[in-house]
Amino acid sequence: MSPRILMIEDDADAREVLQFALEAEGLPVAMAADGAEGIALAATTRPDVVLVDLGLPGLDGYEVARRIRDTLGDRVRLIALTGYGRSEDRQRTAEAGFDEHLLKPVDVDEILSLLSD
Repeated sequence: MSPRILMIEDDADAREVLQFALEAEGLPVAMAADGAEGIALAATTRPDVVLVDLGLPGLDGYEVARRIRDTLGDRVRLIALTGYGRSEDRQRTAEAGFDEHLLKPVDVDEILSLLSD
């Protein structure tokens, strides 16, 4: 059974490209354009994996991760999508509850590899 994926990304083009690529691999993807929408969708759909852009308007990706982790606990895999890759950035995502930290532009094969672990 394919993991249920939720992607929270405010950039419509990035969101659509990644959604298309993942769905082409047979993976169902729900979409949210901001943090509040993503948190609400995560609570109702209970995805297996959530891809979260860190630079969201309003609630940033760190706060989104904390709230989703509070709601869904360890059963969900949280993957940060960001342009920042320094060790301090990776530490901050880990502290927010993320399981993985991927640099943009995201390689779909990298996501697929993580999902097969």
